[in-house]
Amino acid sequence: MFALAGAAAAVPAGLWLLWTFDPNAAGNPFPPCMFLAFTGYYCIGCGLTRALHALAHGDLLRAFSMNPLGLVVLALVPLMVLWSAGWNPRRLQPLMAVVMAPKLWLLLLPAYWVARNLPWYPFNLLAPG
Repeated sequence: MFALAGAAAAVPAGLWLLWTFDPNAAGNPFPPCMFLAFTGYYCIGCGLTRALHALAHGDLLRAFSMNPLGLVVLALVPLMVLWSAGWNPRRLQPLMAVVMAPKLWLLLLPAYWVARNLPWYPFNLLAPG
């Protein structure tokens, strides 16, 4: 119950921050990626704040260019939460069997992390632009 109340307060506050402040502008309140700062390589979350900013402003293509996997996962999270809570429509069973399998994430996340740091086409499209 408290988690739901916290989310109900955090989501509008986050949307307001993303609507009001541009993560691309100097002096914004968003922290930089520490992994990128220390290593010079993109992590799986790099570009996600800028993607959410673009999404808050209705720019889906720009958001997708910043972190494609982040946007796909963002779309899947509500389904995954509802599925875990017991809402199991038969039509979604094939998709959810794949999405809810830990093996998918154990393979996909490291592969995405490596792929978005490769300097040649088409992998360079995965780097936040």
